[in-house]
Amino acid sequence: MAERASEVGARRRGPLGVAAAVLLPLLLLAIIVYAVLSRGPGAIFITPVPVERLDFERVAFRPHEIVVTVRNSGPRPVVIAQIIVNGALWNFSAFPDQEVARLGRARLVIPFDWVEAEPYAVEVITGGGFKFGHEVDAAFLTPGPTREAFWAFALLGLYVGVIPVYLGLAWLPALRRLSRRGWGALLGLTVGLLVFLGIDALTEALEVAGRIPGIFQGVGLITIGTLGSFLGLVALNQRLLEAGARKGPFHARLTLAYLIALGIGLHNLGEGLAIGAAYVLGEISLGTLLVVGFMIHNITEGPAILAPVARAPEFRGRRLATHLVLLGLLGGVPTILGGWLGGLVYSDPLAVLFLAVGSGAIFQVVYEVTRFMSREAEGGLGHPVNFAGFLAGLVLMYVTALFVAG
Repeated sequence: MAERASEVGARRRGPLGVAAAVLLPLLLLAIIVYAVLSRGPGAIFITPVPVERLDFERVAFRPHEIVVTVRNSGPRPVVIAQIIVNGALWNFSAFPDQEVARLGRARLVIPFDWVEAEPYAVEVITGGGFKFGHEVDAAFLTPGPTREAFWAFALLGLYVGVIPVYLGLAWLPALRRLSRRGWGALLGLTVGLLVFLGIDALTEALEVAGRIPGIFQGVGLITIGTLGSFLGLVALNQRLLEAGARKGPFHARLTLAYLIALGIGLHNLGEGLAIGAAYVLGEISLGTLLVVGFMIHNITEGPAILAPVARAPEFRGRRLATHLVLLGLLGGVPTILGGWLGGLVYSDPLAVLFLAVGSGAIFQVVYEVTRFMSREAEGGLGHPVNFAGFLAGLVLMYVTALFVAG
């Protein structure tokens, strides 16, 4: 009886009454949040300590000047009072102003005849007497968004990402000769390669997240990027794989090959981002040996892409040439895009997000390949031969990663 009366009362209130009941707690919460943000959480009881915080986003070296970009991640505005370079006070100009609003950014231009390859320490002293510093191991001229820099990063991405993927695809004739057991081991190798790439991207994301301002919640960005890309691709790929299966077994395998190329491409986007940023920040020397090292590391991605279709008799002729071109572009070209982003418009929060997206995409592909193995390869990943291939993939990626260590 009481339940029936409650239902009658709810109907009498109507949609407006229900909406008001839902919105009232939210309105009260908004008022409390506004009061806290405007006065500070401890303003009612004590006078808050005037803590200030500045984070260095970038230190660029231009002809006859050092350009420092800082962000105020503290609770209140900050005034840039003094600049110290290698222990000495130095003149500077602040744009747009010396007072930086909360979450605001300032560009500090320091007239300085720096010396290439020399280390530099830049410190900023605020009006409240707080000191924040950043060290650069070796100073190099920072490339700006010029036509030369655009093509330089494109060429770097071509060497590091596109060429290695196509060289790996050239192993197709050898992969065709594999027995069924050898093909199962190749699928296991693919899973091993992808797991290593996924963990590598996630580790890089955590490393970059450790140096971004806490207010941006680096771990939160990683969670959003990883789970968002993983679950989003699960939903998308399910439809793509079902559509491919309706066209026949070969199209299902071909769809999986494209999904592997997509996951590797998103990983290579993060890799290009890291390379471009490292070059701009002068943290590593991008010499010939390093480029060769990345090529050796990434050449293993070609067989991983081909694993689902290597033994398919339909994968021949004009169809073969077209798909090889498209698969190589999908897996390799994102390295160029990452190089442009990292070298020309680098942002730590953006890097964390892209690396996390690449990691989630890789793990989603691992999920699909493992499911494919359970259907197509004898014993799945648990078969001793297939598991040996998995371990071989991990070891192979570890060994090739040694060429690019540092």
